[in-house]
Amino acid sequence: MTADKNHTRPLGAQISHMLKSRGVDTIFGIPGVHNQEMYRGIEEAGITHVLARHEQGAGFMADGYARASGRPGVAYVITGPGLCNIMTPMGQAYSDSVSVLVLSSCLDETAAYRGQLHQMLDQRAAGDTVCDWSYEARDAQAAYGLIDRAMAEFATQRPRSKHIQVPIAALEAEAPAAPEVPTPPARSHGDLPGGLAQRIMGAKKPMFVLGGGARGDVDALRNALKTLGAASFVTTAGKGIVGSDDPLHFGSYLPRPDSAAVIKGADLVVAVGTELAEVDLWRRELGNSGPLIRVDICPEVLSQPINSEAVMMESGAFFRALNQSLEGHQPKTGWTAQEVKATRARFRAEVDAERPGIARVADALREVMPDDAMIYTDMTQFAYVSVELWDIEQPGHWHHPAGFGTLGYAMPAAIGGAMARPGKPTVAIAGDYGFQYTVQELGAAVEMKLPLPILLWDNQKLKEIEDSMVGAQIAPNSVIAHNPDFVALAKAYGARAEAPKTLKELQSALTAAFEADGPTVIYMTGDMAD
Repeated sequence: MTADKNHTRPLGAQISHMLKSRGVDTIFGIPGVHNQEMYRGIEEAGITHVLARHEQGAGFMADGYARASGRPGVAYVITGPGLCNIMTPMGQAYSDSVSVLVLSSCLDETAAYRGQLHQMLDQRAAGDTVCDWSYEARDAQAAYGLIDRAMAEFATQRPRSKHIQVPIAALEAEAPAAPEVPTPPARSHGDLPGGLAQRIMGAKKPMFVLGGGARGDVDALRNALKTLGAASFVTTAGKGIVGSDDPLHFGSYLPRPDSAAVIKGADLVVAVGTELAEVDLWRRELGNSGPLIRVDICPEVLSQPINSEAVMMESGAFFRALNQSLEGHQPKTGWTAQEVKATRARFRAEVDAERPGIARVADALREVMPDDAMIYTDMTQFAYVSVELWDIEQPGHWHHPAGFGTLGYAMPAAIGGAMARPGKPTVAIAGDYGFQYTVQELGAAVEMKLPLPILLWDNQKLKEIEDSMVGAQIAPNSVIAHNPDFVALAKAYGARAEAPKTLKELQSALTAAFEADGPTVIYMTGDMAD
């Protein structure tokens, strides 16, 4: 529907129309008396609303939607507890570079009038602690300007969560329609710094470390690696950027301590679209002994106190420019497919030994998982194993809450992902403890009739914490919790549920879940027979 510039509506309704004109087709949230004006315009604007059971679930859904669609995920929440409840997803989206926009109501005045419903000392400042920025829009023009600013920054800068709060009286007040959709800001690509391509081509053992920010032009990236004869690692966020058929690809085994020794053998390392953060490496240093070149669009990343050469450039532009210089180049690589294959086998054995029994289950699932499946994982041992040894064939199809590391992420994020990709396979992988953080969102998945397999790994305890306590010589304490009957619980929500006893039954259950008319909880344990 085209907005009538001469027609006024309450600002809350105008905001929904504005978002629709900016490409937003789905909003996740929970209505309340303080933000009900935001709901006045949702249906009229033609936007689908997904009712979460908790604001944390709404935030994770918006995160999952953004990752799957490449467009901002939007959530509506109420004043006070609504904003507080969504702060964990806001922190997750901030740390993992996800375009999430949270719009909340706020009280009109808080300094002189105390004891109001949902009152906080400083709601805006609370939001500011977990996102890129948090502002209050006190009138329509401020709200419109901040929304367009958020959209522009999502498109041109490192995407990170943002929060806009609007006073209740302002949401209720009549307001003109939002301005026309602005011309999208252009991103300057630029050229490679002088001599950089020659230095990369001159390396005998070049190594590329690729993060989630390296997805700008995957074809150009893969061609550059092949032409250079370069070896590569990917971070968890970078899974799928390099094809599993690349004989010089070391996979997503960066967390292996000995990956530092592999990287030390490179005479030049190029890190593209990655922070090289603790959650990427699980150590402080990458391990390189030769020069390190960092390519990123984020000044914060490039200014880190690491001995490196910084190149501020979008990854797609970087690889396209590099390919132009590579025309006619004949690689003389010092890497061999045999050493890469042997190293990967050693890394896999280490992973399997650290958390026994999971690898074979993951392998069975991978055999029948569609190549275009989008997978959302939680903080669970099953995911810790899978993010290292499970190769995927498409970039941006494996999502793990690496940065903030929150429990309860997988299922609501997968709901958002499934809403963004109707008709395409989406999967959640959760552990028995983390699943219960957001189990209530099963209701949303049932309501939306999403054919969503939820792979639930139950090892009867917080096994990762128990292992850590034992390793630190601490007597395990509070690591065993009483679990519900997960199959019965899923059915109580109206979902399907399966408890396969063998790996073959597990594969059949997963395949059937993609064809169901609603979500399916698939209960997995380590004692499934081969």
